[in-house]
Amino acid sequence: MYFELKENRPHGTPENPFSQYHISDVKRAFQIPVHWHDELEIIYVKHGKLHVTISGENYIGNPKEAFVVSPGSLHFMGSPTGDVDYYTFLFPVEYISFQTDDIMEKTILSPLKHGRVMIKPQINDMAEDICERLIEINTNISYLKKKTSESTEERKNRENHKYNKSDDIAVSNINEANINAQFETKMTILKFIRKMWQNGLILENAANGTNTTEKEMITYIRQNYTREISLQEFGMQFHLSEKYVSRYFKEHFHITLSQYINHLRLEHARQLLQESTVPVTEVALQSGYQNVSYFIRCFKKMYGVSPLKYRKGT
Repeated sequence: MYFELKENRPHGTPENPFSQYHISDVKRAFQIPVHWHDELEIIYVKHGKLHVTISGENYIGNPKEAFVVSPGSLHFMGSPTGDVDYYTFLFPVEYISFQTDDIMEKTILSPLKHGRVMIKPQINDMAEDICERLIEINTNISYLKKKTSESTEERKNRENHKYNKSDDIAVSNINEANINAQFETKMTILKFIRKMWQNGLILENAANGTNTTEKEMITYIRQNYTREISLQEFGMQFHLSEKYVSRYFKEHFHITLSQYINHLRLEHARQLLQESTVPVTEVALQSGYQNVSYFIRCFKKMYGVSPLKYRKGT
């Protein structure tokens, strides 16, 4: 069941498996759904406050603070206001491995990849300089790629354009820039790993970065959120008392069971509004809401606009 929560979205390319994402100016409450992936992820808060949950532990990230999601760890993040500016950096551990059987590989990189060790999730402002450097490197290469692409497109659009040497030069320049950017990115990440190790933030991970009960609970909800799920049913499913389920969910996910179900329903409704022409009433029903008026109130509270206005604005 845990594997159904794996994020299947590809990150990077075979030539460069490092990815940088920038989220800002959302202007409304949002939450990235619970998921996990094989890549290591660094989350860096530039401005505002970001709510982050990693392996059931809840954190609030302030400006210049960072978090680390080790491979295989369930996590989600969001903001109740949308007034946050943050970056995420994702890469497979192999990206910084020299693929040799040396002591660094044996004691840090291989155990990190396989979940035997983990980097402490909350590292506060210890990675500010490293994250800022990663932003600089990858912003520069993105700008160069864009300008090169625009120049190439201009040449192609010229009347009677024929192949010339400038085409080879453009390709050569971007390849050289990509290689330089990868050198800089890998060295920066290795400095980050060394800093974590030197400060005692690479820890033994007896649970392999996961919690089976937590994963199974989330998976069960994601499979059934469009219908009514009671605490009684949930308790019977996991052989736990209703009181224990309620307390466990609150302690480990920092929201109530009903709040999480409502979040999934609203996310499903939002996708239907974006990707289909299904009437709002049908969107409500397909998302698990029997009362359309209640659905509209919940949607407006979450996204700041009514479902109809949201659809028109997308």
